[in-house]
Amino acid sequence: MHAPAALDLVDETFIAVPPGTLAAAFADPSSWRRYWPDLVLEVYTDRGDKGLRWTVTGALIGTMEVWLEPVLDGTVLHYFLRATPAGPGGAARELRPRELRREFDRRARAAKDVALGLKEILEDGREPGVPPRTAEQGTAD
Repeated sequence: MHAPAALDLVDETFIAVPPGTLAAAFADPSSWRRYWPDLVLEVYTDRGDKGLRWTVTGALIGTMEVWLEPVLDGTVLHYFLRATPAGPGGAARELRPRELRREFDRRARAAKDVALGLKEILEDGREPGVPPRTAEQGTAD
């Protein structure tokens, strides 16, 4: 029987863009290295505009998912990470409670940084409820 994952992280962020726009931000595997530089990800389920599921190796061993849920005029980015820290050779390693809490906090902040970074770039200043700018409108001077 498997031991439960040491890290079980869940995060949600509303982003005022359609799911397809957000899915495109995760579609390119080179972006994964930017978002999660110490993890090696392998897709096991590509859900298109609904997100991706990965197996995780590298600094962690487990699974990760980005689920993109259409809500009102945007998308809720749901992030799930269920993993255990890895030691040399990729084997799971146990952390003391204090170390585990630090690792959880670090991973939670990193997840929120990814979400808020995408929010800032993709929304481009758009407020919820306000239609996105069209190419003809351009940007305000």
